[in-house]
Amino acid sequence: MKARIVERFKFEAAHAVIIDGKPEEIHGHTFWLEVAVEGEIKKGYVMDFLELRKIVDEIIGKLDHRNLNALFENPTTENVALWIAGEVGKKLPDGVKLKRVILWEGEENGVEFEF
Repeated sequence: MKARIVERFKFEAAHAVIIDGKPEEIHGHTFWLEVAVEGEIKKGYVMDFLELRKIVDEIIGKLDHRNLNALFENPTTENVALWIAGEVGKKLPDGVKLKRVILWEGEENGVEFEF
């Protein structure tokens, strides 16, 4: 039987999204991230929550309290979420797949990707 586990994270960062070729004013957000992974239940679990947290914390540590424009050509929430997804996918143990990433830019705006 396959199952999913879900972890939530928070980080702070600034960005100036490029809209119609022009950057908006730089501003900051509290970003909320949700990561869901899926796999077979083995020995009672998909993977250890602490192992997933360690993987994602290392990745978002590269973003926390940073200017995202220094890391991304256009730091939209979509681009940041896709980058996070790619990084998480590379580090998961065999048999565990990334299924969903939701990244909230503040409390009202977010993007969701399912894989």
